[in-house]
Amino acid sequence: MDNSANHPATAAERKIILLLCLLAAVHVFVFSAAFPFFNVVDEQMHVDLAVKYAQGKIPRTPAAADAEAAPFLVVYASPEFLQTNATVPPPAWKQPIAAVRETLATKQNFYRTTFQNHESAQPPLYYSIAGAWWRLGKTNWLDGGQLLYWLRFLNVPLVGALAWLAWHTARKVFPENLFLRLAVPAFIAFLPQTAFYSVNNDILSPLTFGAAFLLLLKFAETPNPRLAAATGLALAATFLTKISNLPLLAAATIFIVFKFVEIFRTGKIRSSIPVLTTLAACAGLPVAAWLAWCKINFGDFTGTAAKIQFLGWTHQPFAVWWHHPIFTLTGAWTFISGLLATFWQGESLWHRQPLGWPAANVIYAVTSLIFMGFALWPLWRRPQTTTAAQRTALWFSLASFAAAVGFLGFLSISYDFQDCFYPSRAHPYFTSGRLLLGALIPFLLLFTFGLDRALGKCRNAIKFSVLALLLIAMLVAETALDWKIFSSEYNWFHL
Repeated sequence: MDNSANHPATAAERKIILLLCLLAAVHVFVFSAAFPFFNVVDEQMHVDLAVKYAQGKIPRTPAAADAEAAPFLVVYASPEFLQTNATVPPPAWKQPIAAVRETLATKQNFYRTTFQNHESAQPPLYYSIAGAWWRLGKTNWLDGGQLLYWLRFLNVPLVGALAWLAWHTARKVFPENLFLRLAVPAFIAFLPQTAFYSVNNDILSPLTFGAAFLLLLKFAETPNPRLAAATGLALAATFLTKISNLPLLAAATIFIVFKFVEIFRTGKIRSSIPVLTTLAACAGLPVAAWLAWCKINFGDFTGTAAKIQFLGWTHQPFAVWWHHPIFTLTGAWTFISGLLATFWQGESLWHRQPLGWPAANVIYAVTSLIFMGFALWPLWRRPQTTTAAQRTALWFSLASFAAAVGFLGFLSISYDFQDCFYPSRAHPYFTSGRLLLGALIPFLLLFTFGLDRALGKCRNAIKFSVLALLLIAMLVAETALDWKIFSSEYNWFHL
């Protein structure tokens, strides 16, 4: 039974969540507008794929840039992300055409001939949505830089919807705790994650798996064909958003297996076969279709072999895995702290320097570990402080986040990165926190529950004051760090 039905949201709470959704949207809009194109996390490749999908072209190879996308990739690219010199030339669109024609033609020829989009085998869901959004912008007579930023502004409604979904999930797990119901969406509204400010498929992962997570919790209580179909489709959508979401699907599969073992013990397995069949079909058929597409067109079931070959990575012998520095205290801390720091802040560069303060990185990593510890302690030592449904949700949250982290650890030890810039032989760690974003809502359930436990029996007024201070500190630190970006001549404010 859904306990949130016994604790209906008040009018005041609904107004607050609407305000948080609006703040999330405004936050993402302002910083998306401030960042120029194209960041170092392959943003130009994601734009190219969105434009291809807008034309109904599903890539079959790591092809060159589309003819429609190439001019955007050339004209609106800022050198500020990788150029070490603080002095940059004015944007091409502000210079006389005669002065830049030859340079633009050379760069465009590169994108149309030599360039290879190694993201081409990524699953199609995000790019289908982004392609439809691109066509909508063109229908409204947008062009040039305005159309390019319109594509990035797709993130605005997506993050607003994410805050709303986070609230519903927190209400499901903590129906009696107002602080937790509002703290989870509040952190999303103020999260300084730079992946939210660029064109990329990571932005959709927290929505798709967040929906699957909530539906699985409901399904565990009342398994029926309707919920099974919705849950299966949400799991399929998670896979069809990004290949790196596979560990989240593994955690979900284990969750489902435990549920059906429980049903088997009660002797109701025969009546549950239609439900399980519906779930498996809705989740499995779309996934199988895309795997077959990749095998036919890219030569392997995930389509990642071509990307790995392009990057120059090679597989490490199994015996060498155990010599990886991640198995030392220093290496483990390097991996975990770097992963948690970029999970909160992203991994953008500005003039070839990370957009993050070392002190802030440590604070994000340490507080994440501390509050997760506070969350797990009552589950392990004093389970009577939580309901059975809450324990199920929190253990599932931990399993989801741990699976995502473990997957990146596995990738770190299993490859020799050769001469790759990142990861590299000198820094052989996958510390891209954006690859954990699918587990954002589960992580925040743990994080805020730990914060609530750390504050003990403090009144809600004190808890909300602490929450407000944390959010203000996050926003002030992000604004101070990124303030120099707002003056870039290459951003939306200077079009």
